[in-house]
Amino acid sequence: MSSKIGVYICEGCDIGPQLNAGQLAEFVKSEYGGSCPVVKTSPVLCSQEGKALIQADVDAESIDSVAVCACSPRVKWDIFRFGDKAVVERVNLREQCVWSYARPEADTTAEGEIPETLRMMAQDYIRMGIIKLQKYVVPQAEVPEITKTILVVGGGNTGLTAALGGANLGYDVILMEKESQLGGFASQMYKQVPYSYPYTQSIPTTIDQKINEVTAHEKIRVFTSSTLNKLEGAPGQYTAVIANGKGEERLPVGSVVLATGWKPYDPEARVVAVEPPKEEAKEDVATEETPEIKKGENVLAHLGLGRFTNVITNVDMELMAKKGELLRPSDGRPVQSVAFIQCAGQRSTEEGHLPYCSSVCCMVSLKQAGYLREKNKDGKAFILYKDMIVPGVQELYYKAAQDDPGIFLTKGDVAEVREDADGGIVVKTQNTLLGEDFEIKVDVLVLATGMVPTTLADPVINFDYRQGPAFPDLLLFNGFADSNYICFPYETRRTGVYSAGCVHQPMLLGAAEDDAAGAVLKAIQCLESINRGMAVHPRSGDISFPKFNMVRCTQCKRCTEECPFGALDDDEKGTPKPNQTRCRRCGTCMGACPERVISFEEYNVDMIATMIKENEVPDDIDEGGPRVIVFVCENDAYPALDMAAFQGKKWSPYVRFIPVRCLGAINSIWIADSMSKGIDGVLLLGCKYGDDYQCHFAKGSELCNKRMENIAETLGRLQLEPERVQQKQVAIDEYDKIPQMIDEFMNHIIDDIGANPYKGF
Repeated sequence: MSSKIGVYICEGCDIGPQLNAGQLAEFVKSEYGGSCPVVKTSPVLCSQEGKALIQADVDAESIDSVAVCACSPRVKWDIFRFGDKAVVERVNLREQCVWSYARPEADTTAEGEIPETLRMMAQDYIRMGIIKLQKYVVPQAEVPEITKTILVVGGGNTGLTAALGGANLGYDVILMEKESQLGGFASQMYKQVPYSYPYTQSIPTTIDQKINEVTAHEKIRVFTSSTLNKLEGAPGQYTAVIANGKGEERLPVGSVVLATGWKPYDPEARVVAVEPPKEEAKEDVATEETPEIKKGENVLAHLGLGRFTNVITNVDMELMAKKGELLRPSDGRPVQSVAFIQCAGQRSTEEGHLPYCSSVCCMVSLKQAGYLREKNKDGKAFILYKDMIVPGVQELYYKAAQDDPGIFLTKGDVAEVREDADGGIVVKTQNTLLGEDFEIKVDVLVLATGMVPTTLADPVINFDYRQGPAFPDLLLFNGFADSNYICFPYETRRTGVYSAGCVHQPMLLGAAEDDAAGAVLKAIQCLESINRGMAVHPRSGDISFPKFNMVRCTQCKRCTEECPFGALDDDEKGTPKPNQTRCRRCGTCMGACPERVISFEEYNVDMIATMIKENEVPDDIDEGGPRVIVFVCENDAYPALDMAAFQGKKWSPYVRFIPVRCLGAINSIWIADSMSKGIDGVLLLGCKYGDDYQCHFAKGSELCNKRMENIAETLGRLQLEPERVQQKQVAIDEYDKIPQMIDEFMNHIIDDIGANPYKGF
């Protein structure tokens, strides 16, 4: 814990003119004289002179920690670093104090003097910063013994690229493929969409070359006809149990790249979530069950699939082209004309359809239309679409197809598909760009069906985790393996496992290669971070780890059940068994624990509770104003606050912001302490949850929302209104909404509920 705190108050960036730094310094000396032996002001604390001022005190060992009372901790963080000699805490007097201060009418401070509400706000933030340093314990990195071998699951284009990427950077790689040959679907493709200049012509795949490079690489060990029966352990210390015709082999691996790809959309498939039979369910074990695929009615029958021989899918068309000739399935006659219907079974909420756009189907249809033109110079191709999805430079490929006199494109709705007497397919189209309905007769009709990830209804990895063998909640993302699709595109909800290619999201071969490169670099970053005792994404470099006071543990299992990343198992006694390298340091377990036996050395229940108690709360809401504590997640809400202040937004001076790693870390005792202190309300600002969740820790905001019922019970026991505590969702780009959220809550407290009756006690 810090015993010699140096407090440095900046006067730049409007802080000096609006706050009297000298008076603040005197306040610190009078209230914290013994524990703060050094209190200084600086015209510009981030200048060379300002930093030298602090550095000199650190070098002289006059202080062991630094409270920088200036701007947001999200800026100039590289300046305020003083090595291992001093801990640094940033007290945000700029964005959350002077820049955003809205003077209330009730503040009657004389003109020319510092407004009383502004002075109290600045002092509260300084108090909280000092007490946080007093409670701070420097964590010590725990460096486990690890293996740096990377396991790549899936031997298609993405997996081959990832394996080569890892091996070429000097890491041992194990490449595992369930089929007898490497290459995946890419080896069955005739050509691929171009991803280099001039982007106008389809090009041959390079899959054979990659297979040769992989099989010849000395740092890559290849398993074919193999499955991953189990992945035991934790990142850096995994054991992969690989099974094939020779039996099972247990291999140590450090991290995993998931590149198992996709499978064609099945128009008869129905995905349903299932629960274990009641006799097998155990109350003390929380598992996330693998969904089940059930067959139903063919939802593409109205488009002729399964009814007419010459109606095929885009996968069938690709395989046909790979064989050499385009021949009509019904009679083997060369294809003279072909029509493509886009979005077949996609972009629809109808049962059995894919609700999403597979994004690549338009490009594939353009490519396959080109196949016909290449193999038959007189061939005619018709593409009927809802929308043409051609991202980025692929617009040039689209324009090349438009310029081809044998390729016809129009937007329209397919009204009818029927078979002619000679086996030809007649397609009736309405609402076209031509302004009239029309019919076309073609030899073959191709339905542009979409991609489904292999993780849908298949564990693939088979984790040996308390939470079950599969990735959690993948039904929410239609089976695609993901953790945070905005900020952390490669991470899955299992630390150490990184998704790439079409198991991650639908994409073409070129994009999959880029994805593979990103995923393998993240797998390497994971290993190198663990090798230094550090966390990975989103708290990269964090060396803290939750500590468990098992003596007080009641085996309630809330921490193990609520951890978003499966970092906790149970030991033989039923108490939590931490897996250090799985942990992402979000603190969700700390928020879940009713006995408060979980804490971090520099972030814990006691620290935040004491910070709350350090706030000065007036006895009279009419004279001193109300007080509201706002817990803000450090990933979205806190940056949004900064941006709002940068944009000149103002909000109530009666709120006090306390950053938390995630709303999932909020313990109900903080609410109780706030109310007991006389705080009038608590507002929780965190990431969005639900179908379009943006929580960096997957479901922290969602868990916090579920805990609101328990918080309401806590308030009820205190004879307080549940409405005093509210949770709001805010995305990082919704900074302009924050002042309104705060104002609405403050008006709710002041006008509707009134003062906390515990004031003054």
